[in-house]
Amino acid sequence: MALKRILLELARTPDYPNGSSLHGYEFVAPLDDKGHLSSAEWPRAKAACTVRRFWAGAPDEHGALIHRRNGTWAFSYEPGEEDDEPIFRFDKHLFTAGEYVTVTEHDGVSRPFRVVEVAPAIRRA
Repeated sequence: MALKRILLELARTPDYPNGSSLHGYEFVAPLDDKGHLSSAEWPRAKAACTVRRFWAGAPDEHGALIHRRNGTWAFSYEPGEEDDEPIFRFDKHLFTAGEYVTVTEHDGVSRPFRVVEVAPAIRRA
């Protein structure tokens, strides 16, 4: 099991027909050898499972990747669920470049994001 740094960029939407590299998420998560999230490894790694939301024209938001008791995943920026961004079937996704995931953002809109990069969470010099 390895911690990976995963970069998601906004995929095609009506507002961004070509997608956007200026809108997205960078997060750290435990992935198994096939590239799926590991809920079994998450409790041991949760302190390292951070997220950065970047959105053109807005300050970056920093938070955590959380695994809820009901088995769902979300990005969380403050204690409580008010600001959580649930991720649809996150545990079923394969995290390899070119795959897509859907995140329900703060405004309640579900948007598609493309996996752009998956790399070791700790870069060696």
